[in-house]
Amino acid sequence: MTAVSKILKHFPKSYLIILTLLCLVMLVIGLWHDFSDPNDLSTTSKNLDLSSKITNQTTQNSSEPELQIESEKWRSATVGSGDSLSTLFKRVGLTSKDVYQVTLATKKTKALGTLFPGDTLEFLITAGQLQKVRHVKSPLQKIIITRQTAGYYKVDTIIREPEIESRFIQGSISNSLFVDGQQAGLSEKKLMQLASIFGWDIDFALDIRKEDYFAVIYEENYLDNKLIGEGNIVAAQFVNRGEIFDAIRHSDGNYYSPKGYSMRKAFLRSPVDFFRISSKYNPKRLHPVLKTIRPHRGVDYAAAPGTPIKASGDGKVIWRGTKGGYGRTVILQHAGIYTTLYAHMSKYNRKVKKGSRVKQGQIIGYIGSSGLATGPHLHYEFRANGVHKNPLKVKFPKIEPLNKTEMTAFKPMARAILSQLEAYQLGTPLASN
Repeated sequence: MTAVSKILKHFPKSYLIILTLLCLVMLVIGLWHDFSDPNDLSTTSKNLDLSSKITNQTTQNSSEPELQIESEKWRSATVGSGDSLSTLFKRVGLTSKDVYQVTLATKKTKALGTLFPGDTLEFLITAGQLQKVRHVKSPLQKIIITRQTAGYYKVDTIIREPEIESRFIQGSISNSLFVDGQQAGLSEKKLMQLASIFGWDIDFALDIRKEDYFAVIYEENYLDNKLIGEGNIVAAQFVNRGEIFDAIRHSDGNYYSPKGYSMRKAFLRSPVDFFRISSKYNPKRLHPVLKTIRPHRGVDYAAAPGTPIKASGDGKVIWRGTKGGYGRTVILQHAGIYTTLYAHMSKYNRKVKKGSRVKQGQIIGYIGSSGLATGPHLHYEFRANGVHKNPLKVKFPKIEPLNKTEMTAFKPMARAILSQLEAYQLGTPLASN
């Protein structure tokens, strides 16, 4: 007999019945509590905890990186001298059929019609079949040729627009525009443009003085926050011997003074950039080779062999060939009454021939020492109605200014740009609108 049996034996039978009933009641209450209303507080808390775990799990899954598709594998071929589409396609394992299909697709657009040495073509080839051809012409333009059904290809030209920001640079002359301009931060290209803008009014070999001053606002092109190139000069100022020259770019791409007069005159003041004058106009000069007194009816511009020579004005070529002591010579006729002569060239621009027309600033030849010359230089003459004039002192006719309609739009814009230029110089540039 167990200890529990001995204890229960001492209780009356009626007490045992009541105790048994109480145990049954407690059991029923416990079972009822387990199946109670789900809105009970403790149950809700558990549901909230579970819900929270589910939410957290979902968030973690969504933040995980998606599976990446394997990158397309491109092959490239760089264009070399003498290369054609056929040689480039063959180099990456493609056939003449591929060349034909791509050529057919690009026939109208001429998308691949002009390729230069150094250009790169990229090819996407899958299972031996050409899918795409990509030609990046510049950071702003690329051409993509994509395979379609039945072996046809379509051509897409993708052009991006750069973000344009203005840059201001100023400096004073202590050596030369070329040296001091580079020290101030101007590129060679911008210096050439600056010299071209003011080339009709300022002789950058003779007129420049120490403490002359220049200021430039020009555009810079950005793509994806990276500088990809320089844009146009918007406005420029040059102070020469105390005289102020301002130039503002108009919507036609040309430069004008604040009063609307073109900076471009009928003739360039000098047909050579960055030079020194080795001999001026002198009717009684001693010839350096012949050692006799002979009039020097022109100006000699000394520069390195091969330096480009520019046409000083629009005109027609009336002479191209060797001309006695002048050596290789070009003579241009302008507006019927003016002629300019360019002598001692090393070679001509092959596109400039007798009878052809040239534009002001167009390269017509290159500096040399042909004919009677002691060293490489350009001998330049200017005549009006057949009479020699001193090219350094002759007054050139001006081109007509902007008309009234054009001036209505130009003047407010010019005032705004000059105000901006002045603000930059004072160190307080105006906020752009």
